[in-house]
Amino acid sequence: MAESIFARVSRLLSATVEDTVDRMEQAGGDTVMREAIREADRAIDQVKAELESTMARRLQAARQQKMLTERAEELTTKAKFALGEGREDLAEAALSRQIDFEAQAKKLDAAQQLAREEERRLEDGLTALNARKRQMEDALQAYLVSRREAAGGGDGPTRPNRSAEKKVDAAEQAFDRAMTGAGGVGIARADADTINRVAEIDGMQKSATIAQRLAALKAQQAA
Repeated sequence: MAESIFARVSRLLSATVEDTVDRMEQAGGDTVMREAIREADRAIDQVKAELESTMARRLQAARQQKMLTERAEELTTKAKFALGEGREDLAEAALSRQIDFEAQAKKLDAAQQLAREEERRLEDGLTALNARKRQMEDALQAYLVSRREAAGGGDGPTRPNRSAEKKVDAAEQAFDRAMTGAGGVGIARADADTINRVAEIDGMQKSATIAQRLAALKAQQAA
């Protein structure tokens, strides 16, 4: 199974820059750090693509919701016209369809909210990744300088400044907060009879709403 984007970002942010430098020294070169930077670049591109996709889904949901709302509003006019023509059955059908459109539009509210929350998590992850990449680049440059100084017999440090680890703490904490609650909550299952009974209640509620709206339209026509 492919690694999820949030799992990948979390993994990239979980190791300290100091740990990567230790592996670099054990390997006797800068290959480890360069590959870590390349992986951060790939993850940044993936997060950007996922962010664009999430924004597109949210905007599509908003457009679809607008269309459903407009169609629901048109059905009120249609129902009034049908009543005026003495076709109560057609008015009732129009109101039934109106309720369906309103229910669909309400579901799209939830879809847009979920998309906004995912956008925020992705934006936080992108910020943290960019910060981590800059710190790795700084550590790589410090490492290369220390190697050159060591090769030249200088008294410079043989290890990059350990303060890089402290600098990344803020970004890691922000990402951890963004990731809190990212897991889904399981939906409790019920037996078929219970589900059918609940569905029957939904049908009764819808019929009652139709009757109320039909009565209101009749009262408007009679006024």
